[in-house]
Amino acid sequence: MRRLGLILLLLLLAAGLWWNRVAVGERLYARAAASRADRDALRDPGDGLTLLFCGTGTPLPDPDRAESCLAVLAGPNLILIDAGDGAVRKLAGKGVRLGGLDAVLLTHLHSDHVEGLAPALLLRWTGSAARTPLPLIGPPGTAQVAQGYNLMLAADARYRTAHHGEAIAPTGGGVFAGRDAAPGVVWNAAGLLITAFAVNHAPVAPAWGYRIAYKGRVAVVSGDTAASAAVAQAARGADLLIHEALQPGLVAGITRGLAASGQARTAQITRDILNYHTTPEQAADLAARAGVRELVLTHIAPPLPSRLFHPAFLGDAPSRFAGPIRLADDGLRLFLPAGSTRIEAGKL
Repeated sequence: MRRLGLILLLLLLAAGLWWNRVAVGERLYARAAASRADRDALRDPGDGLTLLFCGTGTPLPDPDRAESCLAVLAGPNLILIDAGDGAVRKLAGKGVRLGGLDAVLLTHLHSDHVEGLAPALLLRWTGSAARTPLPLIGPPGTAQVAQGYNLMLAADARYRTAHHGEAIAPTGGGVFAGRDAAPGVVWNAAGLLITAFAVNHAPVAPAWGYRIAYKGRVAVVSGDTAASAAVAQAARGADLLIHEALQPGLVAGITRGLAASGQARTAQITRDILNYHTTPEQAADLAARAGVRELVLTHIAPPLPSRLFHPAFLGDAPSRFAGPIRLADDGLRLFLPAGSTRIEAGKL
């Protein structure tokens, strides 16, 4: 009898939830939304250099990785390096408030590094009621990218100001201010110094890497490049080398599959990409030559469906660099405290 009574009670509870499913759903959703809105992934990070990996993939379809993007937080500075498709939305979805975004720096003008610029502009504009354009800084051609985005989004900017008003989407904040720069210092504010240097991504030229320095902590971002001595030189003595990586042995499997299925043109693209990227082993050699503390691999090609494929991706890279080698995932957070040699890893 007790069991029958318990079953009846459970059935009544289930029936009550079913009949009230709209109200229950609304309450649960409101509670979850309030909790999500209260998140601030940048709250009280401590004094140091914070690196947030918002996009660690490539143009190859990857359900787990957005296209190229790295967020840099140092003191009051918040900078994006590249803004590939899906990356900025993913960053915002993980609780990073972009109203304080100061600028976007581009390594080069491939589509997978610029396709997410529109969300960056919108979230900065409406998140802070910005009245000034968002700086977009990079190699020659960057100003033209800014002009193109401004033309494409001109109607959108007018609509949003008309709809939300000057208090939320003020005139003047929904545009980019593009600047073509030369290698050298491209950002110097409140202790954060970012220097651009040329890398070898031919025929894409110019293409840049960046050296990021804040209160004695240094990280170097390779951008997209074939193995280049310029990266090792820029990374000399740095804490971190953040380097792109492509494993030819795994890409070859994709090439064979495409060729066998009659997709000859796409197969040729997967052959072509081999000559202007860097293997994990080559990145490890550069990290060892530069004497960095840790190597972080990003722009992972090809997509890796599981961690079981990490050893095949790395190849013999661990034997070439004595320090830690990390494969970055979207949401990886690295914190380099000022006045320390520690590198603290976490997830957004």
